[in-house]
Amino acid sequence: MTFYIARRMLYAIPIAFGVSLVCFSLVYLAPGDPLQTVMPPDATAETIAIVKHAYGFDKPIPIQYLMWLGHVLTGDLGMSISTRRPVIREVIDALSNTALLATFAVPLAFSLGYTMGAIAGCLPGRWLDRLVTGTAVIGVSLPNYWLGIVLVVVFAVELAALPATGMGPTGSANFHILDWSCAKYLVLPVMTLAMIPIGILSRTTRAAVAEVRNQDFVLTLRAKGLSEWAVIRHVLKNSLPQVMAVMGLQFGYLLGGSILVETVFTWPGSGFLLSKAIINRDVPVLQGTILSLSLIFVATNLIVDLLQSMVDPRIRRT
Repeated sequence: MTFYIARRMLYAIPIAFGVSLVCFSLVYLAPGDPLQTVMPPDATAETIAIVKHAYGFDKPIPIQYLMWLGHVLTGDLGMSISTRRPVIREVIDALSNTALLATFAVPLAFSLGYTMGAIAGCLPGRWLDRLVTGTAVIGVSLPNYWLGIVLVVVFAVELAALPATGMGPTGSANFHILDWSCAKYLVLPVMTLAMIPIGILSRTTRAAVAEVRNQDFVLTLRAKGLSEWAVIRHVLKNSLPQVMAVMGLQFGYLLGGSILVETVFTWPGSGFLLSKAIINRDVPVLQGTILSLSLIFVATNLIVDLLQSMVDPRIRRT
């Protein structure tokens, strides 16, 4: 087990390096000058040259990448062009707000999605199976930004039961989860963010459980006289590695936040920060946010691989 963990961690190093290279390169494929959003229209060539030198934009791109990577390895993601704040502070604040959403969206999505899929997989062809499958298709098909707008119209505009946008009545600085006046701002974005993972996870679980139920060992368990509940426990355990892989991807999606969902609800998370960086052409914030979210996915996949190997020891041999 120790050798397997060390091997998987070593595999993650070149992946993280490749992620940093892609994150840095993709930003420069977009047209336009990142400094044009903050420079006055009448700025002189000398002023533009000084600002470009301060941000390192006057050097060749390979040199910029090596300098940027060196700073990143020390925890320095640069300075925001639009706010003049350290990018690391911007990213940490945004990720903490997104993590607050994920704290509630992850249990909701995983518990409902897995339960629905397990029930449908254990009762193939029944009305519950058709109900879960239809609900999952609807959940996956609905655009999350459209669902968010509909929830705002219904619960915030028509019923006036929940706030439409923002993070608390006084902003994110004074947000207290135990205070209902603040906590109610979480309800609509959490429901919207969890909808697609619920549909994806329920469909995946249903397919995994149905596949395991058709294997020969299940027939052997029934032939030995095991009760149906005992058989179901074995089926669920053997289908868990497939489900965990999808859970890992969806966990990264939820923790990374959704640009559209956070934009609809004006939630100051990583997705909202990323959308502002794109609009403002704030290259340091864009690079830092993309890199942070990408590394979250890499770390999540590594953890899922290790958990899968604990559930199914056969994975360690591959």
